[in-house]
Amino acid sequence: MEPPTLLERVQKNGELKVLTRNSPGIYYEGPFGPAGFEYDLLKRFSDSLGVELSIIIEPNAKEILRKLAQHDAHFAAAKLAITPQRQQQYFFTQAYHEISPQLIYHSATPKPKKITDIENFFIEISADDSLNTDLQTLKKTLTKLQWQVNQESSPEDLMVMVNERLIDFTIVSSDEIKLNQRFYPELRVAFDIGKPKKIGWAFARSEDTSLYDAASEFLQQQKKTGDLQLLIEQHFGHIQPFDYVGTRVYQRHIISRLPAYQLWFEKAGRDNDIEWILLASMAYQESHWDKEAISPTGVRGLMMLTLATAKYIGVNNRVEPHQSIFGGAYYFAKLLKRLPEKVTESDRLFFALASYNLGYGHVRDAMKLTKKNGQDETKWINLKKTLPLLRKKKWHEQTRYGYARGDEAVTYVENIRNYYDILKWEVSRNWQEKQSKKTIKALEVIPSAL
Repeated sequence: MEPPTLLERVQKNGELKVLTRNSPGIYYEGPFGPAGFEYDLLKRFSDSLGVELSIIIEPNAKEILRKLAQHDAHFAAAKLAITPQRQQQYFFTQAYHEISPQLIYHSATPKPKKITDIENFFIEISADDSLNTDLQTLKKTLTKLQWQVNQESSPEDLMVMVNERLIDFTIVSSDEIKLNQRFYPELRVAFDIGKPKKIGWAFARSEDTSLYDAASEFLQQQKKTGDLQLLIEQHFGHIQPFDYVGTRVYQRHIISRLPAYQLWFEKAGRDNDIEWILLASMAYQESHWDKEAISPTGVRGLMMLTLATAKYIGVNNRVEPHQSIFGGAYYFAKLLKRLPEKVTESDRLFFALASYNLGYGHVRDAMKLTKKNGQDETKWINLKKTLPLLRKKKWHEQTRYGYARGDEAVTYVENIRNYYDILKWEVSRNWQEKQSKKTIKALEVIPSAL
């Protein structure tokens, strides 16, 4: 009788161990549970196998691959570039995404315009052999090029060091800077280093390829069904060209304006089963947390309720913050429930947000047009392409509710997604700092053994 394969052992034990690292675009754990592009993709795979996902965190690619070679996990998923050198030691699945290494600097530092401008500066990179290889290639022509490999720090740690002007430059992937620039607004991209890189899941080489084959088939299926593209859209599609001024203003308002209303957002969220950070992000898009705000069309208050909507949900004073927040939350919850059941998970949130802005009838019109055009009307990635058509006579004549500024509804949803990401990061960071302070305080009261 042949011994069980690795895949069979994983399924029997009920646990899939995966190496990764902390990053907003990969995996992060905050007070609201695990999240990140790689995490969501891994969770889909573990669910398809009927097993629990167990995440093992390492700081950088070098440590991840070293632990993988020691068989400390079943495989690694951390935006790992597929390179000829790595393929000699590891099996890689087919590529499921592409990234570009980019040189990062602080806004107070003169921008390097070409590669020769960094010859006399010092670059610090995380322990990643693919980056090291890129720099070794550059050094053949730029003989004065200098860099240091930081064995302990993650790419995000190094971005923080650039942000605090502790180092001049670092190199990170295009996805990571796109996500993190919203949190560290002083970071800038100079140019790409080397060619774009395809990324995949890495497995230690072995004669038993059962789990590797299952992962490869899973990723191929995710591509074929379009689910992979939808996941990429969910995590990265809303990230707009970086707005330095807007981001800085938002960060200031989180400190100066949000505290006055946070407890109400939290209570309204609990009462209506909606994450309070989402409600707060909606309110910021509507009014910048200014209770006296008035739109050009006369809509008023923190949640910008129309007179008709306020009357419908029983709000008699739209400008009173408490009524506006609880009324807006209640109305949004009703929109979520009103949507067809076939609109699921995160897409449901996006549809409800568009309905809050544009009106439920116009969103249903857009769904019908999307289906008429041969696309899945329950996916936001498709609806966001259809909504702008409601401005055009050719299309809105075919609908029940007629003309609508659908393009503005798309911008509205994407802005809220961006505000949500930044606020969630700020809340998570503050939560982690509070936990650290609690630990320090607890240690201070423990009697010394000396």
